Amino acid sequence: MFSKTCEYAIRAMIYIAQKSKDGSKVGIKEIAKGIDSPEHFIAKILQDLGRKKLLQSMKGPNGGFYLDAAGLKHSIADIVKVVDGDQLFTGCGLGLKQCSESHPCPIHHEFKSVRKDIQAMLEKTKLGEFTDALEKSLTFLKR
Repeated sequence: MFSKTCEYAIRAMIYIAQKSKDGSKVGIKEIAKGIDSPEHFIAKILQDLGRKKLLQSMKGPNGGFYLDAAGLKHSIADIVKVVDGDQLFTGCGLGLKQCSESHPCPIHHEFKSVRKDIQAMLEKTKLGEFTDALEKSLTFLKR
């Protein structure tokens, strides 16, 4: 459903939300290890998310990535839109360029409903909501 880049971005942002809720900053090595990601790949992703104002970073010996109160309110949909665009929310389920109400693909009407449900779920789910379940080991970010 998501690109590999988007999967890593979502996992990293959830990890950063958990680790920075007390004001701490998290380094690339820790993030990569925490979500089972290649360091260089996650570094590129996080730099891009920082440029697009979804997370903050600070350089120096006590630096790293973090989310402030506003950052914790970003939805998973915000990350998906920045990384993968809005194709998941607007595109054809079969990947056709010309799919619409007047020219539907075979799964258009069913997929439209599924797409709407996915979008609603991703928009209501905020980054700050995951920290408790992760700390209690009820949910996981790596295998």
